Amino acid sequence: MLTEATMWMRRRTSAAADWPVEMLLGAKQARTGLGAGDGRISVVLPARNEEETVGVIVDAIRRELVERVPLVDEIVVVDSRSTDRTAEVAAAAGAEVVAQDAVLADLPPMSGKGEALWKSLAATTGEFVVFVDADLRNFAPHFVTGLLGPLLTDPTVGYVKGCYDRPLMTGGTRVDGAGGRVTELVARPLINLHWPALAGVIQPLGGEYAGRRALLERLPFVTGYGVELGLLLDVFQDSGLDALAQVDLGDRVHSHQSTEALAAMSGQIMLTAWSRLQRHGRMLPLEPPGTALAWFQRSGTGHDLRVNDVGVQERPPMIGVPGYAGTGRSVVS
Repeated sequence: MLTEATMWMRRRTSAAADWPVEMLLGAKQARTGLGAGDGRISVVLPARNEEETVGVIVDAIRRELVERVPLVDEIVVVDSRSTDRTAEVAAAAGAEVVAQDAVLADLPPMSGKGEALWKSLAATTGEFVVFVDADLRNFAPHFVTGLLGPLLTDPTVGYVKGCYDRPLMTGGTRVDGAGGRVTELVARPLINLHWPALAGVIQPLGGEYAGRRALLERLPFVTGYGVELGLLLDVFQDSGLDALAQVDLGDRVHSHQSTEALAAMSGQIMLTAWSRLQRHGRMLPLEPPGTALAWFQRSGTGHDLRVNDVGVQERPPMIGVPGYAGTGRSVVS
């Protein structure tokens, strides 16, 4: 049953070491010389209260991929209503920082990581856009160069996912293979059940990926935690399996969330999958799903009921948004 996924893995999986930066620079320059596009590359970091890590990541990209080798053209941090010094730290390290709510400011604001990612399309100019989470604790430039490799060298690839090992760090102790709990317990079973051709995608929810602007701007963006799954499923629906590739980036170490937060994330992942099953004609729903997630906490009188709303909002494809012209600097106020 997984033959298609296995064949895709063999054909479309590479390692970051396969894409040395000098090769990528040559490929970028060749594209421009052939008139294939401007070849500009934007790196985007969505960030909310990440002052401890965002500066280190921006500094490494600037030093290695802007100054040492002129591969990346712009580093943009989309500040998602941080209450700490995220914006100041990122700017001091060399990023252009835009406030999430200042982009397309005439639209009613929404919340969540996906909102910051969607807004970034209107705040950047690159033909290729690389997304990197701002909470990585072991960032290295190959997180960017690896993702760019298939895009710069193969015109049939439109979207590249990073894959990696995700250890769980608890109290300074590393537990290999214990990270990515929502991926393993929720996303992977959903994908295998309903989209078996995508079963070879090792990190469907990973925050490091890259795409061609021409593809990204015609996709809707879920504004919450379902954004990565939504994009993966929509790329598959829009462009087919062979438009996807994945690159092994090694280890990924980042901060971890509470069980309550992971439950809310799981709910949004499931709702995103439900919406794509309906939209892509894979099911006929009899009634809409609920969006209230109940959880319990013991107190002195028994168990207290808490309820989280895990409903997801969605932004339309950027290409149809008034004021967006493909390189949307003018829409940032």
